[in-house]
Parts: sequence; C-alpha cells; structure tokens
Amino acid sequence: MRSHLFLLCVPLLGAVLLLSQSARAASSWDGKTPVDYVLSVETDRKDAIYRQGETVTFNVELQQNQKPADAEEIEWTISKDGVAPIQTGKLTLKAGRGVVTGSLKEPGFLQCKVNFKGAKPAISALAAGGIDLAAIKPSMPAPADFDAFWAAQKKRLAAVPMNTKLTSVPPPANRDGAETFSFVVDSIGAPSTGFYGRPIGAKPKSLPAVLFVPGAGVRSANLDSMAGWAKAGMIVAEINAHGIANGETREYYGALDVGELSDYRKRGRESRDTFYFQGVYFRVLRALQFLTEQPEWDGKTLIILGGSQGGGLSLAGAALDQRVTFIVSNVPGLTDHTGMVAGRIAGWPKAIPVGADGKPDAKVLEAMRYYDGVNFAARIKIPVHMEVGFIDIICPPTASYAAYNNLGGKKEMITWPDRGHDIGPQIWNDMRKLVLAHTAEMHAK
Repeated sequence: MRSHLFLLCVPLLGAVLLLSQSARAASSWDGKTPVDYVLSVETDRKDAIYRQGETVTFNVELQQNQKPADAEEIEWTISKDGVAPIQTGKLTLKAGRGVVTGSLKEPGFLQCKVNFKGAKPAISALAAGGIDLAAIKPSMPAPADFDAFWAAQKKRLAAVPMNTKLTSVPPPANRDGAETFSFVVDSIGAPSTGFYGRPIGAKPKSLPAVLFVPGAGVRSANLDSMAGWAKAGMIVAEINAHGIANGETREYYGALDVGELSDYRKRGRESRDTFYFQGVYFRVLRALQFLTEQPEWDGKTLIILGGSQGGGLSLAGAALDQRVTFIVSNVPGLTDHTGMVAGRIAGWPKAIPVGADGKPDAKVLEAMRYYDGVNFAARIKIPVHMEVGFIDIICPPTASYAAYNNLGGKKEMITWPDRGHDIGPQIWNDMRKLVLAHTAEMHAK
C-alpha cells in the first residue's frame, strides 16, 4: 500500500474525481477559517496499519491560539468504523496533549473520535487505524442466482432499441479541437442521457473510449470535462444517474433533489425488481453500448471511472459489460450493503433498515444482495485502481475493502489514513496519468 495524493469523488461532477493532500493529523480546523481552538488526533503509525489485537495509539492534541491548551478535558469514542463495540471516556490533556488506546480483534477499522466542548461551538476530530485489511471479506456471499438474475436483466435491456439521439452542442470556449454533443439513448424506464466528446477529424477505429459515471445527487453531466478529454485524444461520455436533461440550471436540479428524486437512494429497496439502482445500472450499460457503437472507437479499449456512488457504478458496469478493460473505483458506494450481518458498518447508502430487535429487514436484505459491489467485484478480472480514506464516514473504508478484496484481477489500492470523503484540486493530472498509461498499454498489444 502507498500513500500520496488522495483521490476522491466529487458530488458535483459525477465521476469527476478530485485530489487533495494534507497533513497526517485529522484536525477540527479547515486551515482557513480563524478559530481559537484546534483539535487533532492521529495514529502513532504513519501508515495507520496494524494487526489484530495490536494496540492502536491515538495521539490527541489541542491548541488555543496556536499554543498548547493545558488541563482541558476532551471526550473520546472508540468504535469499529462507527459501529459497536463502542467505548467512551474522558481525557485531561497535559500541555495540550494526551493519548487514547484501543485494539480490534478482527479485520476492519478502529476509529477514534475526540470532542472538545470547551470551544463554542464544540469541535471534534477523527482518526482510524486499519486492521489486517487484506482479510476483510464480504459480509454475505452472492445469491445463488446472482448471475442468472443479471443475465435476464441484460436480455430485457437488449430487447429495447437504442434509438440514439445525438445533438451537437458547442464546446466551451477553451476547447478547440474537440466537438461535443448531448445524447439520449432509450433504456428500460428513464433513458441514458449525457454529454459526449470526440476529437475533430478522428479516424474510424482509432480511439480509446472512456465513460465517467456519476457520484450521488442530482446534477448534469459535465460538458467542459468531456471536451477536455476529447481534446486529449479519446472519445468520452459522462451521464447523470437519473436519465434527466443535462445542461439545465442549478435551480432545476435542486428542485428535483429535494422533490421527485429526494428518496432515490433507497427507493424500491423492498425488491430486487423495483430497486431504483436497477434503472441506474441499465443507464450505465446503455452509455457503454453507445460508446462502443461510435465509429471512432478502437474496438479494444473501454474505460469506466467513478467515485462514491460512481465507484459502485463503475464496478457494476464493468462486471456486466465484459468489454471494459480498466476501472477506477474510488471510495466506492454501493458495496457491502449487508455489513450488519457480520457485525460491521454497511456501505452507502445504508439501504437496509434495522429493527428495534437489531435484526435487518429480511426483504430488503435479500434484495440488496443483487446490487452489492462486493458481488460485482468477484466477477471482475481486469485491472482496477481504488483509493480509500480511513476516516470516510460516507462510504466507509470497511465496505470498500470488502469489495476490493473480492476483485479477481490486477488491482491497486491507495490508502489515505488522514482523509475522509474529501475533494481537492489535482484531479486531471493524476486521472490522466492512469488513463493514458492504460491506453498506451492497450495500444502496444
């Protein structure tokens, strides 16, 4: 495992992934807003990697006006990536410092949250240690008819004509050399809709194809990024998750987000036949089909990239369309939905309700197994690049590792002990390096 720039998903540009770098300590301070107190906590090991039963030491520090805050009391909570067993306590700092320790006797993440109520408002910080990460397994096996179910769904989808509609859209002003389009492709339910870009004058069968799949939320696909990737020598598409119009106003998407699509993350979860994400997976497959039908496609290089929700969609898309040759799936959602069965945290969107008796809803549990990234991962034999933040409370790293460890091909995991579900400014350089390296490798074959 290696730690460097942290690659994460963005909620605003679908699968557009941004990069960030920070100090190792997880701090209450954003580095910008003036504050009196700064609270931080970090593990005693730089890589934050431990073995089962080893003591994990969390070093806590509190400063007031950039000086150690002496004799202040902080509260701490240690958990298994946010779930039981949970321990709590209080710690009086000496010269602004203190230590909290814990251990975990199973693979997973030991998480420490510290709070200081003396600040107004109260502040908190988070750190986590990874425990025997290669041993984190899926919480449940795939259903016996998982492959048969998805083969039947793909057959249903194939029976629906594409009826592709491609409409020219002027590229952004700084994107000379690219031509861009909006596209609509019929599917089951809502269509697959997005933006598409290609280099002007591209020759038939000459270019790799790239599909960006969206993070969570309700938004447009991004026209500018499509033009930029096309200018770099690829045919490229980005979809929104919902089959809605692209390029509309912020108010348009905001109204859908709080209205018609406000519950989409869990809509229809009672049955494998009605879960909202079945339609989203269909839209991903239609977008892949759209790209491979373009005359410029080289016929062999097909890349899918996404983060968060898009990370889960990239795993599903690649598993269901075996023409895909490379995947970027960062901080993936839609993985290990059934974590509670193994006494672990479930992956985003935590779709399975748990009753007062502590038992998961049986119908939803069964349905979610057909939409679990850990099961799609087991069917993937191509190269996968994945990154996780150890303190990601949206797409928990435990669930990401359950999927990663189930992958069957060449894979690379980048770990970020001090990061959560964050974003930063360096997306294009690192992303382009990954894509260009793969396309060069494919071209050499």
